[in-house]
This record gives sequence, structure tokens and C-alpha cells, in this order.
Amino acid sequence: MKASEGRVGRVFVLRLEHGDVVPECIERFAGQNGISVAHVVLIGGIGSGQVVVGPRHSDARPIEPMLLPVDGAHEVVGVGVLTPGNDGKPMLHIHAALGRSGGTLTGCLRPGVSTWLVGEAIIHEILGTNARRITDPESGFVLLDPEGGRH
Repeated sequence: MKASEGRVGRVFVLRLEHGDVVPECIERFAGQNGISVAHVVLIGGIGSGQVVVGPRHSDARPIEPMLLPVDGAHEVVGVGVLTPGNDGKPMLHIHAALGRSGGTLTGCLRPGVSTWLVGEAIIHEILGTNARRITDPESGFVLLDPEGGRH
């Protein structure tokens, strides 16, 4: 395990509008407000997009993600970690459960989903850590490096 310690900085309360795309709108907000590392909580509605629901084959390399479409308005609850990506820009890794008519779709919102009617997000800025995302050569994924390159 790798870890780093930080402290809570600013806290932001966001209202996402109909059609806003997650994670792009949260990443854009973070960039505009100088947020480097943060914890994000999301609730509200999702209307369309795609969700990563796992690898097609658990042991295969390279990893082929399975994507499922979001077909209509769903309730959403999600949690994510925002850190700088390889390019230094904010990158949100957020997983969520989307529910509709008694069924649940759970997965990573990284490919992008659109807000249906309204979304609400809380961003807890984390100060004093150099956490970032770096490309893992084995998986090809951009993974969290909590120590920011200091191992």
C-alpha cells in the first residue's frame, strides 16, 4: 500500500445543470478554481452516456473495458478522487451506482455521462499532498500515485 497525508482545504457545493457531462464539468471547475487534489461526492440524475462495468476478461492483457449505455433517466450516487493526470490537469476518477425502476447499474463514469435535470456535487479540497495519476505500464490505466512520485 502507498499513502500520503493531507488536510481539508476549501469545500465547494456545485449544482450541475441538465446536460452537463461528468466528469468533464467537475474537472473544468477544478481547473478554474485551482483545485489539485480532492474528494468528490455526487448525487442527482443521470440521463445518458456510458459506464465502465468491468474488464471483458479479468486476466486478459491488454485490458478490454466493458461499456454499458445509460438508457434514460437514472438516480445516481457516486464518489470519486480528483488528482492531476499525466498532463497536470485535474482528472476525476469517479464510480457510481445508477438506479432506475428497481435495477442498478454500477461502474466508472470516466467515459462520460450527462446530467438529467440536476446533479449535486460536493468537492472537498485536500491540501498538503502531491497525489497524482500516472500511467501504469502493465495495465495501461492511469492509476493513483498518492505519494506523487516520491517512493
